[in-house]
Amino acid sequence: MARIVTESGRIELRLRPEEKATLARAATLKRLDLTGYILRNVLPQAEADIAEDERLTLSERDSLRVLDLLENPPPAPKRLIRAAKARFTLR
Repeated sequence: MARIVTESGRIELRLRPEEKATLARAATLKRLDLTGYILRNVLPQAEADIAEDERLTLSERDSLRVLDLLENPPPAPKRLIRAAKARFTLR
């Protein structure tokens, strides 16, 4: 199914007639228009997909390693210090 998003916020779906009929029937049964039915069912899934993608899950070992690095950061490499000094030296 292809979709096109225009500046107006309109989305067009290319559906087979039987797919559209199924959606329209389901919308009618829920006393919603087709747009309301699709949004009611698709938006929560879209939000869940975004949240899942943005979440980082660490093992207990990795979580402890991150906490240790935050509490006891390693010294900066000399190359990084030289680069920072070169970048921020007043001219």
